[in-house]
Amino acid sequence: MGGRRVPVLPLRTMIFRFGQFELDTESEQLAKAGRTVKIQQQPYKLLCLLTAQAGKVVSRDDIRAALWPADTFVDYEQGVNFAMKQVREALGDDAEHAVYIQTVPKRGYRFIAPVDAGARGAPASIQLNRPLTDLNLQKVLWSNIAELRLAEVARAKRRQTMKVAAMWGGIAAAIAGIAALLLR
Repeated sequence: MGGRRVPVLPLRTMIFRFGQFELDTESEQLAKAGRTVKIQQQPYKLLCLLTAQAGKVVSRDDIRAALWPADTFVDYEQGVNFAMKQVREALGDDAEHAVYIQTVPKRGYRFIAPVDAGARGAPASIQLNRPLTDLNLQKVLWSNIAELRLAEVARAKRRQTMKVAAMWGGIAAAIAGIAALLLR
């Protein structure tokens, strides 16, 4: 790393908006549709780092430098993995079907959702990771895509649960049938 210091938070107080989320660097809170989302300090710092560099790959080394002082003795690999897992849980994101954070194998992570950044109390002034579409249209489209992807993941999990339940129901019926035959 060569002594390079990676900033965790922007130099001034910012609000990062993406999808239905707002990340407020002054209050150090994450909100979804106006409701506070619980997130611990390390994952919060990681989310700040990623949103401030939206669209860019943030290396695991940069994450380590931003989250832990140089003289800290921890298992960095496990720490980064755990912090990333907590960030994804807070966002309702899934590594396999990424909506917000993409894993870049052997390199790091990239925040892939468009991010509006602005000073607290002011409208968004900077758009990070900006596509070439109208800002309001882009926000609506991204929110809908994110919600559809998350709903798709939830449906897949429910389908899997239903398959398991049906399998156990079939087994229970077979056992009941065998028991009825044996009791005759």
